[in-house]
Amino acid sequence: MNRLLIILGLFLPEILLAEDVVEVSVDLTSSWYGYISLFFFVIAYVVVVFEEKLHMRKSKPVLITAGLIWITIAIAMMNSGYEESVEIAIRKNFLEYSELFFFLLVAMTYINAIAERGVFEWLRDWLIHKGYNYRQLFWITGFLAFFISPVADNLTTALIMCAVILAIGKGNSKFISLSYINIVIAANAGGAFSPFGDITTLMVWQKGMIAFQDFFKIFLPALTNYLIPAYIMSFSISNSTPNKESDSSNSIKFGGIIMLLLFLSTIITAVSFHSFLGLPPVFGMMFGLGYLKIYSYFLNKKLHCGHFKAIIQKNNDQESYDIFDKIAKAEWDTLFFFYGVILSVGGLGYLGYLSHVSEFFYGNYGPTVANISIGLLSAIIDNIPIMFAVLTMNPEMSEYQWLLITLTAGVGGSLLSVGSAAGVALMGQARGHYTFFSHLKWTPVIALGYFASIFVHYLLN
Repeated sequence: MNRLLIILGLFLPEILLAEDVVEVSVDLTSSWYGYISLFFFVIAYVVVVFEEKLHMRKSKPVLITAGLIWITIAIAMMNSGYEESVEIAIRKNFLEYSELFFFLLVAMTYINAIAERGVFEWLRDWLIHKGYNYRQLFWITGFLAFFISPVADNLTTALIMCAVILAIGKGNSKFISLSYINIVIAANAGGAFSPFGDITTLMVWQKGMIAFQDFFKIFLPALTNYLIPAYIMSFSISNSTPNKESDSSNSIKFGGIIMLLLFLSTIITAVSFHSFLGLPPVFGMMFGLGYLKIYSYFLNKKLHCGHFKAIIQKNNDQESYDIFDKIAKAEWDTLFFFYGVILSVGGLGYLGYLSHVSEFFYGNYGPTVANISIGLLSAIIDNIPIMFAVLTMNPEMSEYQWLLITLTAGVGGSLLSVGSAAGVALMGQARGHYTFFSHLKWTPVIALGYFASIFVHYLLN
């Protein structure tokens, strides 16, 4: 490990200086290198779509594909005099992934820690004892996702609500499946009108295309995007009430509430780091992980105190608490899947495919049709590289059009389960309950909300 750190230290200056090197623009879209890379990506995507049928974890094909695409690129650029540009490009893509990886790892660790303390089970019991039926619970969890997402981002929100719904809907697979679709739509819609709600909105804000307060102009369009499919889906939810189990008086284990407050503090820290210090949000999340690590140390000390041993035995709690166990239980399949997607799409961007797609839409059809089409495209290809391509091209657009692409890129991913970070994360966390095909059945209804939100944006803005 020490040797590895030394090697990283030696190469760190080179990595930092890579930003100062002029990037090389290549176009290999019409070459065999481009065709082969595109073929690899399509095959991997098909395997991901049929994950449920093939019983192959979605991270496996995209990990291989990412490697094959960049190997192909390296071979294509060999002896061209621009070999260094490949190294710079792949490091930039890896840096983007690293930020996403650590952001997700912190969120998943907190959720695992909070779930282990029984917070979500307690919330389930509280909602059931309130007498809410499944349809009411469907709406409650959906609105919670919509209004948490602008602060906690759509991915973190989906992970939080996933645990709550799984606890509430125990034994009712139909409710769980529909509720997961509902929170994916709600989390993506809620994240679209906030600079912190999605990575794409953060990119648009950082580039200065839209002022902070102007994002809220698409609040009503985003709300429309959520309400229409939710209203139609709600008729498929029964009015029956969840069974009150005999052991449904679950109490929160010692430290659960404090961990929940620490998670909220971590989110506030991430937002504050970016707003006031200009630091990437992931630094705030990692700083917040320190809160949990320090607290777990004192929690472990408390659990060993004689005063708490009686409480531990009464609640069947554990006598020691290892925070690294919660880190180990993160959804690694999802984390590696994002690596494969970001590196694969980054490779296609290096080859020139993303630029061609953007130029085709904006050059031939104008910004309105282009922005709507790109939103639809984001259901197939992750919206992060798509938005990056649009920002790189920087087409001449009014504020209305920048708000439109922010809206469509944010909510377009809801059309398919693989179209957004929230959907991909749930496919990993809720394996068996939420799948590509269970989501696909409701795509026409979701598309209705998509086009309705665009119409509301047109009327208002």
